Amino acid sequence: MIFQRVFRLASIPLMALWLSAAPAVAQGLLRDSDIEYGLKQLAAPVLSAAGLNPNRVKILVVNSSSLNAFVIGNDAIFVHYGLINRMNNAPMLQAVLAHEAAHIANGHLVRRMGNLASARTATGLGLALAAVAAASGGGAAAGGIAIGTQASAQARFFKHTRAEEASADQSGIRFLRSAGIRPSGMSEVLEIFSGQEILSESRQDPYLRSHPLSRDRLRAVEGFVAAYSTGEQDDPTAAYWFERVKGKLSAYTRAPKWTLRRLKDTPYPDVRLLREAVAEHRQSRTKQALKAIDSAIAQRPGDPFLHEQRGQILFETRNFKAATAAYARAVNLAPNDALILSGYGRALLVQDDISGARRILEKARTIDFRDGSMLRDLSVAYARNGQQGMAALVTAERYALSGRLKDAEIHAKRAVGLLPAGSGPRQRAEDVLNAAERAAKRR
Repeated sequence: MIFQRVFRLASIPLMALWLSAAPAVAQGLLRDSDIEYGLKQLAAPVLSAAGLNPNRVKILVVNSSSLNAFVIGNDAIFVHYGLINRMNNAPMLQAVLAHEAAHIANGHLVRRMGNLASARTATGLGLALAAVAAASGGGAAAGGIAIGTQASAQARFFKHTRAEEASADQSGIRFLRSAGIRPSGMSEVLEIFSGQEILSESRQDPYLRSHPLSRDRLRAVEGFVAAYSTGEQDDPTAAYWFERVKGKLSAYTRAPKWTLRRLKDTPYPDVRLLREAVAEHRQSRTKQALKAIDSAIAQRPGDPFLHEQRGQILFETRNFKAATAAYARAVNLAPNDALILSGYGRALLVQDDISGARRILEKARTIDFRDGSMLRDLSVAYARNGQQGMAALVTAERYALSGRLKDAEIHAKRAVGLLPAGSGPRQRAEDVLNAAERAAKRR
């Protein structure tokens, strides 16, 4: 699992405009190919029922223990890891995803973005962009979330109206029913927040502050659930991926001893072993961690994510040769997963296979060009291969995507001076340079 903090905006120039509006308070994502794949399996039937493309709408995990979920654009749904850890079953998590998908499908965000754009102010546009983090081309994952501007304006942007909530509830329940998912998961989620509406706003969970809750809304949801429920049984595949997502996420976000005490609560042996491997690795008990992950692989030898987890354990304990072999196996099983490719490229780089690392990292970039750690490794690969212009370009992009436009400007100027005029890389460098210069003028 990787923590990343990266800005994702529609373009580098838009990023500059936002950065000029207010200082950023960045909040990152937890990136993990296994977890993101599992979330995709859970979300796919819901998104399809909503008329959205599951390959274009990413489900991304926010590095926050609070309870919240939100959408800012049409290409990503964000869920705090704290909310996932609080869910008890797959239909509950799928209900959260269905509700957020309804905000996209029902055009709530389009109207809100239009209202902000019409204000014609840097603050208004910056607010619209401030928490965007989503898929890059081809449905690949984005790098992170940035939250900024004045707190009061931000709260107004995030807070849905009661009419929007009622619409999203009804549509979400309809999507669940169309997907064959038990709609009662929606009411089970709202029960978590029941009673908080009487608390002062500062004591409420973020979800309640952005998703107004009332007795009328609860009653309406219960009515929708009763109308749409037809005795659906929980899908065993969804149940598995829910346990795997929550199990791995909790193993990384809770104390290792907490995880080890609760291994028997996990109904799937391979997930239990995966959780054990993560917990043991976090305690620097490498022998026990490898034993657990190898046992999990023995049960699911064709699972690329288990091989990637083995590679991560080996890499982080400096067994680079074995880590490279584990990542290679994972890539063979999932050749187009950007995060797995990124890990493999990093391992090759450490092994001094510069040409191999560059090739793999370039492929990862075409899938997910906003992966900050991959860009860092790719710049090293270019530099060690004598491609100083490309190294400067990728470094400039990495700094730009993390909001450090002064540093991005320095490297972009260098890249412009080294790259051939009229080439694609030269144009990318000029885009970063122009954005940085415009941001500097607004300071």
